[in-house]
Amino acid sequence: MTESGPIARMIHQKLTEAFSPQRLEVVDDSDRHNGHAGHREGGESHFNVLLESEAFAGVGRVARQRQVHAVLAAELAGPVHALSVKALAPGEG
Repeated sequence: MTESGPIARMIHQKLTEAFSPQRLEVVDDSDRHNGHAGHREGGESHFNVLLESEAFAGVGRVARQRQVHAVLAAELAGPVHALSVKALAPGEG
């Protein structure tokens, strides 16, 4: 499922504005974490993001992660407990 609730939509919007991606998938993975730390009723606590953007060309993996985390700092400080990010430059796997 891509981009469902309000937090997922906010993540999608912020990443779109920051990186103008060629491909962006925001998947709420909260159901798989039921009973684990950070899980909330109603979900939207754990997300997987796939982001392909020209902005990542020539940028190392750790720097890409830091860029994404900086854009989503408010979400990571609040409602989002876990975020898995796959940040790619165009043409990367």
